[in-house]
Amino acid sequence: MKINRRDFLGVGVAAAVASSLSASTSAKTSAKPRRNVLLIVADDHGYDLGCIGGTVRTPALDALAREGVLFTDAYASVSSCSSSRATLYTGLYSHTNGMYGLAHDVHNFSLLDDVKTLPWMLKQAGYATALVGKLHVKPEALLAYDAWLEPERPLVRDVAAMGHAAGKWMRAQNKPFILTVAYSDPHRAGDASNFGNTRDWPEVKRERYQPSDVVIPSHLPDLPGVRADLAEYYEAVSRMDSGIAILLRELKESGYEDDTLVIYLSDNGRPFPGAKDNLYYEGIHLPLIVRAPGASKRGLRNRVRFNKAMVSWIDITPTILDWTGVAPPKDYRYLPLPGRSILPILGETDAKGWDEVFATHSFHEIDQYYPTRSLRTRKYSYFLNLKPELEVPIASDVALSPSWKAITTTPGAKLGKRTLETFHHRPAEELYDLSADPDEVVNLAGDEKYAAVLADLRQQLDSWRTKTHDPWQKGVTDPFGRAH
Repeated sequence: MKINRRDFLGVGVAAAVASSLSASTSAKTSAKPRRNVLLIVADDHGYDLGCIGGTVRTPALDALAREGVLFTDAYASVSSCSSSRATLYTGLYSHTNGMYGLAHDVHNFSLLDDVKTLPWMLKQAGYATALVGKLHVKPEALLAYDAWLEPERPLVRDVAAMGHAAGKWMRAQNKPFILTVAYSDPHRAGDASNFGNTRDWPEVKRERYQPSDVVIPSHLPDLPGVRADLAEYYEAVSRMDSGIAILLRELKESGYEDDTLVIYLSDNGRPFPGAKDNLYYEGIHLPLIVRAPGASKRGLRNRVRFNKAMVSWIDITPTILDWTGVAPPKDYRYLPLPGRSILPILGETDAKGWDEVFATHSFHEIDQYYPTRSLRTRKYSYFLNLKPELEVPIASDVALSPSWKAITTTPGAKLGKRTLETFHHRPAEELYDLSADPDEVVNLAGDEKYAAVLADLRQQLDSWRTKTHDPWQKGVTDPFGRAH
């Protein structure tokens, strides 16, 4: 069964909530209102939720969306784990903050020395800071968490233990806090042929899926091996959702629910060919759910409120700084941050002036170099491939997956509507009319009818690269005064 990925954008009820976002008095005695933050980060979770009509069962996330806001056009600014997380924690694009690729093992990418991170900034303002689960950004010293609870361990998906550790820590706090809970689900496990589904986990009802029941995304072919692989992925998503239910229950029982901004998102697209490690729609279009204390829900009657603003992970740090009232150091060389707070538009359905997002990609693993810069608007997507002579690499976990093996051993198989040849070899520029071609297959960059559109998007991208000090842009001076 195929599903149109744009069928479930929905319509919400607009309400002015910016003025009602003040935090309530803490359940624990305090002279000041608290403004806590719970940032929940999934690993490789695509735009797959039960509340948008999908087959995957995500009751906890669906409930969170009903209590808050689900953004239907939210995008990572890079589709690679470490680079994306570094963007979340710095408010800077990966080509600016130095996290060009993966942090772990031989890849060894890290933030530039003078980058200030979100936990560091909040800690300077008196916040308690903690991380549960996956960090995946280097160096650890720049993130400066007071506590690292339940650090990531190979193949461990104990979401209950993560939730209880978070609850214990929250109950012990007597000052405002930011807590990041970063799951390993639904990332592939070990040999990439499973998703940690080889055993039962404590306090989690195992959700099984039949390959015949999965929804085939538009970037994948309908093959038995792909269906079986997606069924395993669904199970990992549901396990994570069970952990989120435990985590949110712990938040409620801590007494801080009414003081805490909750943000749920994923670092990049689902770990399948044509999604993860790509700046195409399926690689960066991700779930974003925000629940803010005081936000009005009048007239919704227990329905999900949808927000169609085009927002980016570059906006997460400014949003959290806005919520907490914390500002970066005045002499910080990376100011102004390129993103903006989404708090003022939480109650809107279709906010004006939120109609474009930029994206960047340089590396994934150390030997997987394919620098691309991109601009996505309501109508078009534009890609500038800086090294088109190279073959587009594939993340190793995706290359080892049953899906990729099924695709590459089936004569004539495509990645949705895209041939393997066009996936592996791309021109210097790509331009797609999203209203006519949402799967981004028909490249219009060489079509004279679109010459003016191409020139405009090219100019906007070039200006953005200059403002964000892209070291891949010749002649640009970076924040250190070095010319390239």
